[in-house]
Amino acid sequence: MEFLGQITIILVTTLLVGYLCNRIGIPAVLGELIAGVLVGPAVLSWVKPTSFLHQMAEIGVILLMFAAGCESDLVLLRKYFKPSMLAAILGAVLPIVTIWPLAQLFGMSSQHALFLGVVFAATSVSISVVVMQELNFTKNREASTILGAAVVDDILAVIILSLMMSFLGEEKMSTPAMFGHFALQIGYFVGIFVVIKWVTPIVFSVARRLQIQYASTVVSLIIAFGLAYLAEVVGLSDVVGAFFAGVAVSRTDFREEISRSVDTLGNSLFMPIFFVNIGLSMTFDSFVPQIGFILVLTVVAIVTKLIGCGGAVKLLGFDWNSALIVGSGMVSRGEMALIIAQIGLTNHLMSTAHYSAVIAAIILTTLLAPLFLKMAIGHKAAAV
Repeated sequence: MEFLGQITIILVTTLLVGYLCNRIGIPAVLGELIAGVLVGPAVLSWVKPTSFLHQMAEIGVILLMFAAGCESDLVLLRKYFKPSMLAAILGAVLPIVTIWPLAQLFGMSSQHALFLGVVFAATSVSISVVVMQELNFTKNREASTILGAAVVDDILAVIILSLMMSFLGEEKMSTPAMFGHFALQIGYFVGIFVVIKWVTPIVFSVARRLQIQYASTVVSLIIAFGLAYLAEVVGLSDVVGAFFAGVAVSRTDFREEISRSVDTLGNSLFMPIFFVNIGLSMTFDSFVPQIGFILVLTVVAIVTKLIGCGGAVKLLGFDWNSALIVGSGMVSRGEMALIIAQIGLTNHLMSTAHYSAVIAAIILTTLLAPLFLKMAIGHKAAAV
């Protein structure tokens, strides 16, 4: 029953750190990330990464992105699809073309350096979602662009990763198999459209007739976990499925009821574990010897998203403040980059000598992202 002690430590720590963050005016999610660093192997070693905590964290990020989908306005998502697409593409390409030659200067082979660029092309918008929710900044063009860009970014990251695994990984995929893989993913999005348009309304009409307490919430969780699972099956990120499940639910009459229920369930247990689990990945074993590489990589990772994503929407008519918000909202690498880095290490696409330093840089971008986003939103509010 050791996991009960770990959960208790996590909840107590996040509660205290969250209170302190609120008192000094910084995002509470940053406190939860710092709490993970404090109680984890980097400092106190009270809590260590385990498969159980990882699975709880996966549920946390699914609930988080499901809640984000529930709060999204499908009309706004469609309206700002073009800036979302361009922000995702430039925000993925710029880190790759910048970090690839940079990593070679620090002793990486060309192949490992290219894969490192792919790692930092990924975005974890879950951190930004919480900050925007805290600041009640969710139903506007900037938030819609960030959410749309994050979904496209996840898809791009999976496609690029699949291509690298096919051509450079240990288990190379044949061309017909690769095209079959992509066709399956396209079929998934066709299925998503069907679920949003027809399946969800029918399912909820049935749930209404059941007259069982919390039936609508249970049905929404079935949709969320089901689409997240199917996304993983076809090689996509589970957050993509969870987000579109939330979008489907947002079109029903149960939207507010479900949003409240899921927020309570997620924010009280699963989401704190998710954010702490990211912090648990941080260690200082190789921090000092590779401090230069870590700092340079962190700065470049932040700047490439700010310029790539923010610059993309500026080209399409957003003002500078809005462009800064979009760029800041895409800075966090979080769990997506950690997962891709782990896959790369397993398949010998990631340099083992630089792996710990890369993880440190990922954690640093994730820690700094909430601060950048809060300042950007505050700057826009002050300018109005």
